[in-house]
Amino acid sequence: MAELFFTVGHEWVRLDGPEAAVGVTGDGLYGDVVCIELPEIGRQVEAGEACAQVETVKSIRDVHAPVGGVVIAVNDSVFDDPDVIARQPLDTWLFKLRADGGGREGLMTQAEYAAWIRQKSDENP
Repeated sequence: MAELFFTVGHEWVRLDGPEAAVGVTGDGLYGDVVCIELPEIGRQVEAGEACAQVETVKSIRDVHAPVGGVVIAVNDSVFDDPDVIARQPLDTWLFKLRADGGGREGLMTQAEYAAWIRQKSDENP
């Protein structure tokens, strides 16, 4: 059964055995998404490494790998409709990794992430 985790950088990772699907939450996306850059298949990434970018009309945001591994797939459909990641953030993965089994430190469950978001919004009304 797949497990869903989140990072403080607003990335999510759905771990299903050795496979890890990575996407971004809608938090931290400012404006319509206009461009996405994804890593190349076969690229080795370390947990926390910037390996993709999401550009909105107001900002450019690096996407960091929540866990380490080798990129095994990219979601080409996001190039045709990049704003889908803002409309359906938890349903739209950007790339998949064959996870190396490490790097789960600092990942939050969905409940922990929601509490963290609430705390941040209380600190910055």
